[in-house]
Amino acid sequence: MMLDMKTTAFLEVLSSKEPVPGGGGASAAVGAMGAALGMMVTNLTVGKKKYAAVEDEIVQIRGQLAALRDRLVNLTDEDAKAFEPLAKAYSLPKEEKELVMEQALYEASIVPLSIMETILDVMELLEVLGEKGSRLAISDVGVGIVFAQAALEGASLNIFINTKLMGNRERAEGLNQKANDMITRGTLLRTRIFDDVKAQLV
Repeated sequence: MMLDMKTTAFLEVLSSKEPVPGGGGASAAVGAMGAALGMMVTNLTVGKKKYAAVEDEIVQIRGQLAALRDRLVNLTDEDAKAFEPLAKAYSLPKEEKELVMEQALYEASIVPLSIMETILDVMELLEVLGEKGSRLAISDVGVGIVFAQAALEGASLNIFINTKLMGNRERAEGLNQKANDMITRGTLLRTRIFDDVKAQLV
């Protein structure tokens, strides 16, 4: 797994001319960090008398965030795997290229779409933590939601760059619409959560 590397090693590969990891994998990694920050908030909340009334819910959220974090870690690798056929398709003879390229572009769009869907689930859980988690860690909810929004929009660009080249415009526009709908939903969540966090700090 790419995220089994030391962070510095991952950044070195990301900085290089190697095609993977790229923007999609980086977006998944940043999304995983957003989920991890949410988990930190749950761990700072559980066991505190002040939050005993919501402890069961926070424990459940911790488990959900752990699963989402691990899903995003896996999607970092899946994004790299999905790009390989696309990279190879560019070098195929013209007569083979069109058909192979169309499917490769589609497959390379599905992974970032999954990244976006997973990140939205993270964002919804961060909203609950902003309301019910430890006030001592409220800034971490804010950082988590900013990371999540950046990851969401970053993943969307990896859809749009592929759909732009698709010959099947109906399929391409369907993918674009899904991505745009998620951007809209994510932006509303990010604005609401970030503003609420900031209001508690300033």
